[in-house]
Amino acid sequence: MTEPEFRYAPTWESLADYEAPQWYQDAKFGIFIHWGLYAVPAFGNEWYARNMYQQGSREFAHHVATYGPQEQFGYKDFVSQFSAVRFDPDHWAGLFRQAGAKFVVPVAEHHDGFAMYDTALSEWSAAKMGPRRDLIGELAEAVRRQWLVFGVSS
Repeated sequence: MTEPEFRYAPTWESLADYEAPQWYQDAKFGIFIHWGLYAVPAFGNEWYARNMYQQGSREFAHHVATYGPQEQFGYKDFVSQFSAVRFDPDHWAGLFRQAGAKFVVPVAEHHDGFAMYDTALSEWSAAKMGPRRDLIGELAEAVRRQWLVFGVSS
């Protein structure tokens, strides 16, 4: 197996040589989305999954007060509450276009490992539990119907 060839080195000098693609420079405005299982507790941010287990953190205190001890109700237990029932990708995409966005980039899988897309590699995904929908796939189709550029982040 050969080592991959990288165009840039992990240095500021190397990164300074990077030029964003012309379409990106022309776009000026895009939408980046952080939405996932961590939205269920609606407290803190996308690091809730980690912070809820750290004694002394706000998330830890909130979790115990709201859901009980982590041993009885852990992060995995939010899956049954993650329904995405009000998620309307066509409506979202229309709003993005109306706002003047030229591209949309959701986080497809955050550090909690919960995939917002269908994958054969894990059962820990929105397509196989919770909403049982390929949320990223649906959003991609809706965004492209609005003639916006779609990408994903992890």
